[in-house]
Amino acid sequence: MNSAFPSRRDFLRRASGGFGALALAGLWHELHATASAATDPLAPRTGHFPAKADRVIFIYSTGGVSHVDTFDHKPQLIRDHGKSITASRWLNKPGKFERFLIKPRWSFKQYGRSGAWVSDLFPYLGGVIDDICLLNAMHCDSDGHDKGTLAAHSGSAQAIRPSVGAWVSYGLGTENRNLPSFMVLAPAAPYGGAQTWGSDFLPACHQGTHVVPGKEPLPNLKPNAPAEELQAMELALLGKLNRSHLETRAADAALDARIRSFETAFGMQREAPEAFDLSRESDATLKLYGLTRGANTGFGWQCLVARRLAERRVRFLELIDVGSSANWDSHGNMGDHEKLAKAIDQPIAGLIADLKQRGMLDRTLVVWTTEFGRTPFNAQASHAGREHHNLVFTSWMAGGGVKGGLVHGQSDEHGIRPGTGAVHTHDLHATMLHLLGIDHERLTYRYAGRDFRLTDVAGEVVRPILA
Repeated sequence: MNSAFPSRRDFLRRASGGFGALALAGLWHELHATASAATDPLAPRTGHFPAKADRVIFIYSTGGVSHVDTFDHKPQLIRDHGKSITASRWLNKPGKFERFLIKPRWSFKQYGRSGAWVSDLFPYLGGVIDDICLLNAMHCDSDGHDKGTLAAHSGSAQAIRPSVGAWVSYGLGTENRNLPSFMVLAPAAPYGGAQTWGSDFLPACHQGTHVVPGKEPLPNLKPNAPAEELQAMELALLGKLNRSHLETRAADAALDARIRSFETAFGMQREAPEAFDLSRESDATLKLYGLTRGANTGFGWQCLVARRLAERRVRFLELIDVGSSANWDSHGNMGDHEKLAKAIDQPIAGLIADLKQRGMLDRTLVVWTTEFGRTPFNAQASHAGREHHNLVFTSWMAGGGVKGGLVHGQSDEHGIRPGTGAVHTHDLHATMLHLLGIDHERLTYRYAGRDFRLTDVAGEVVRPILA
């Protein structure tokens, strides 16, 4: 080679200011050495007051899980099976509709010291019910799938808004720059698509990173460069050029997000493969989640990977069980609930038990919800399915400063409307933020001339459930 011309390696070493001489860990440190909370949207921040939880695992069951068949035990509904009632709402329309009460298909049992009622669909969750706080008087604004799903994730059923995970990332930043602050483990998107983990008007670096279970959950993590040193120099030069370009284009959110995505992707090449590698997990741990060794799909895999990512200080993790088809939307046959419940029951119970035995549950807030419930009645007494029902349904929370073994709120005798302790979706979000040390009324973002927040102009912290 002609020594008069520098090699690619020499050129990159000089252009990147000597970064090529650094190890990968050193490069990552240098990339952020001058960053501060004022200029870095992902810098870790404290909340408005001391937090009870450091991270969230948000579990979403797509399609509308029936509350009266799972966690909301209604003896009167069983006794009144087949009787006619006048419903005030049907298929998202108000009015007067003669309908027939339909009892649950599954029996209920009391579990734990708390004696909470859980149906036979969820025997494993019944086994950890003393760590769970049931919210049996949830309600929301829409019984349409798209709107209900967006409301459950963003607080808005009417307009596109940032998801709750993006708000948490925006409010608290990340404690691990080698992994995204917000990750979504899902085989497919639910109703509403990728907007359910979108950042909308918040900086794009806060949007969720979609992880698809399988052999390669995050594609293209393997570097193309022949050597780590060469890749380090290439990335350093790219970062230098991008930042120089950004200085001449103030407030270019897309360019800033692209720069930060390069930086995070660089760190992920080192840390993500190990986080997704379950080969060192014990047989006992795999059994706890209902996993066989070598499995890389299924909800058990999602839950175990979530625990591993939580250990690595990922701020917000969402687990979605199924997509916008073949889900809990059991219009024609409630028997579909059985297969879907079996897929998630042991993995979620295993996640709670595993977090607890590792001393992580106290600082990890686990939330389970769905977009709405299902009607305790139908047009015929013999109908095998249930329709959408947003007037009352069940969600639950565990760990992270929540009282376990508590049933908060109850629906009326047939599970049609809230009786006491009603909790709106805005209240659920306000409580989640509160447990993370965030005042939901103060977490705002200025956009289009007004200050937006996750809970819009509503939301109350559900204080009776706080430990």
